Amino acid sequence: MKPKSKDACATAAKEVAGQHREDEKKLEDRMSRIGQKILVMSGKGGVGKSTVAVNLALSLARAGHRVGLLDVDIHGPSVPRLLGLELEMPDAVEGLILPKIATDHLAVMSVGFLLDSPRTAVIWRGPRKYGLIRQFLRDVLWGNLDVLVIDAPPGTGDEPLAVVELTGARSRALVVTTPQDIAISDVRRSIGFCRELELPVAGLIENMSGFVCPQCGQRIELFGSGGGAALAREMDVPFLGSVPIDPRFVTDGDAGRPTVARESDSPARTAFAEAIRPLLESVASASRGAGGQRVAGGEA
Repeated sequence: MKPKSKDACATAAKEVAGQHREDEKKLEDRMSRIGQKILVMSGKGGVGKSTVAVNLALSLARAGHRVGLLDVDIHGPSVPRLLGLELEMPDAVEGLILPKIATDHLAVMSVGFLLDSPRTAVIWRGPRKYGLIRQFLRDVLWGNLDVLVIDAPPGTGDEPLAVVELTGARSRALVVTTPQDIAISDVRRSIGFCRELELPVAGLIENMSGFVCPQCGQRIELFGSGGGAALAREMDVPFLGSVPIDPRFVTDGDAGRPTVARESDSPARTAFAEAIRPLLESVASASRGAGGQRVAGGEA
């Protein structure tokens, strides 16, 4: 096989560089149309992080904000199940992916939409995961959003790192923990991750903080108490509040019906609303300052 000439190699290199610049411009343009990005993360699995992300996104949408919810938990996507969107396939138009519309003002994208079945395992190394997250940020037709909520897998690996590198300015982290020491030690590393990458921490939520008996109202500290508040003081980040265990969060999630969509109140629902209030106020303030914006999935 005849080797390529120097001129041919130079031409190919210029084409690759040109394509890279075009891709970067597309990504920057997409991100410039999003007011705020909130990365929901935790160093520990099983703390209810995806439930927090889904209920936060829906709360923002119900407040009238234009919201995107991006699930970058590539190996264990939970968002489609929590929103009742399992096995929904996204449509495409002119090479761009249309997010699924979960409810008014809430557009959603997840790798779960691309799998053949809930049993399908995604067995990928870091570069492929980075490429998919980049594609979700660049090629999904998010339109103009007030806020993009991003649900990351546990830990401080490829996925949260890719999000921080790709989303650019106006990004913050919401860190979720449970009260017990084994969770606190891992979540401490998540806050350290944010410090290393200069990602502001919007606050810390302590989930599964006790159980309030629905019959007698007595509170039982199943996993201890106060760990989240103590960690927030230690790491000098805002403590947003504690949310008790509520079996309805579990049954609602399994049924694809987020708890904040319920009309009835509960101690956990009330505590969650109070915990995320500063985030809703921050998004509302930024939206007023930016003027009107178009709806998710609208003009490219």
